[in-house]
Amino acid sequence: MTGLRVLAVDDEQPALEDLAYMLRADPRIGEVALARDGASALKMLDRAMADGKPVEAVFLDIRMRGLDGVVLGRLLAQFARPPRVVFVTAYEEHAVDAFEIKAEDYLLKPVRPERLAEAVRRVCANLPGAPGAPAAPGGASDATRPPPETETIPVELAGVTRFVASSDVRYVEAQGDYARLHTATGSHLVRIPLAVLEERWAAGGFVRVHRSHLVALKHIDELHIDSGRCTVRIGDTEIPVSRRHTRELRDLLVRRARKGRAE
Repeated sequence: MTGLRVLAVDDEQPALEDLAYMLRADPRIGEVALARDGASALKMLDRAMADGKPVEAVFLDIRMRGLDGVVLGRLLAQFARPPRVVFVTAYEEHAVDAFEIKAEDYLLKPVRPERLAEAVRRVCANLPGAPGAPAAPGGASDATRPPPETETIPVELAGVTRFVASSDVRYVEAQGDYARLHTATGSHLVRIPLAVLEERWAAGGFVRVHRSHLVALKHIDELHIDSGRCTVRIGDTEIPVSRRHTRELRDLLVRRARKGRAE
């Protein structure tokens, strides 16, 4: 199986050459094309598509002259078969934009080889037919492939951007246009509406139980129904369940329990 076809985009030549060098050193990478700006990148992507050799991943700087990386990333997301996008930038403040574009990863310069290798691994894991990646069930195309069950979300902590896996989140609490992610070790406030996470994380077993709460089914310890009032317990936290969600949640938990016993 041939390696990945990737495109590296950066308007700074030294940074572009360093990134290309590290990418070419990865045995999972087959071809590395280079572009110095967003407009050139789009032309190269179109030409590769016309030649029947579409680019599978784009490693993209953000602050560039002309068409910047965030705008280019949004354009790529509209492709019928969008390439995977990995942002490579010196700036932390665009991490939320990267999540909304559904980028595979967000690397901060100077890029460490181990972080770049992890980004390539994530691309491979979510690209059917890529080296080291399982084939899509039933030969499903990338356009029809379901979203991954686990993804990472950037969070800010003391000026440092960290990435939290959705599989580590126990429940999510709405706070206006923000959402607070609760894990076993703490909580993180992110600028993403609860409705967006509800849609993105449904494949990972997250369900809406209340207008202000989203919970991970696997982390529910108990379900209580008393005098028509329903709550769930996750660790030491009791979370209300609205009437409209009670029956659906109960059915989901029963089916989950039956499946677990069958396995």
